Amino acid sequence: MTTTVTLNPAIDRTLTITGFKTGAVNRVEKASDRAGGKGVNVAAALAENGHAVAALGFIGRANESSFISFFAARGIEDRCLRLPGETRMGIKIFDPFRRETTDINFPGLTPAAADLDALRGQIAALSGGWCVLAGSLPPEVPSDVYREFIAMLKQRGVRTVLDSSGEALREALRAAPDIIKPNVHELEALLGRALLGEAAVIAAARELVAGGVGMVAVSRGADGACFVTASEIVTAVSPVVDVRSTVGAGDAMVAGIVAAQLRGLPLAECARLATAYSLAALTRSESAPHGRDEVEASLERVRIASV
Repeated sequence: MTTTVTLNPAIDRTLTITGFKTGAVNRVEKASDRAGGKGVNVAAALAENGHAVAALGFIGRANESSFISFFAARGIEDRCLRLPGETRMGIKIFDPFRRETTDINFPGLTPAAADLDALRGQIAALSGGWCVLAGSLPPEVPSDVYREFIAMLKQRGVRTVLDSSGEALREALRAAPDIIKPNVHELEALLGRALLGEAAVIAAARELVAGGVGMVAVSRGADGACFVTASEIVTAVSPVVDVRSTVGAGDAMVAGIVAAQLRGLPLAECARLATAYSLAALTRSESAPHGRDEVEASLERVRIASV
């Protein structure tokens, strides 16, 4: 069973506003709520495609029902620890005309030292398989917590995927996760320089692979994604599509990468499957699950090239 860890989940409220403008009155055309957070979204995409998955992390007891029903509907094993209070809300303003999403993220709940110890115990009990550690850190959680968890998991024979940013990502790299998936902006912030064009992105990814990461997958929005290991470089580009929701599209790519590892696929097919997962997420409605049919339909539309 694949495990996901989400320390700072959210209930994502997506507001669709065509021609959204700051400093002006905007009228909402559609609104939807969805239990989320990066690791939760990864778990959902995996479960919707037939993979056994368990969700670890912290959720607020006061509004846990959103997560309970979300997990139950998808067959996700709920191992999340409950904290006093409410899980944070995340506001996503989607403008279908510009195909842009504006994120407004609230701070999350603050876990106590005992809560972190309880989560450490859950992680220490894992053995074999894959674990995805994803998302931002809650207030007052040490920035090196992902590094600590990755080191623990490696001792247990668990392979790791990390999808985070900022200091949490920088610290975690010291533990050499098997796979990371930054977007190009997160990679630029990590390295402290602009990455203009595909060649610059690939060169940056190769630096991280040389530092011990097994695979670096860099998502570049409409420009596709680069997948880099010590021996191969593959790029993937999806067609221009009518984007219906950007919620969880990057997380779906992480799920596709894990699904490819579970199937033992080569890098080119890993890139194709991961991009198909993301494409299926982009073209679904805000709250609808996307399963194997949607992913299969997307596979043939993805262009793959070796560099």
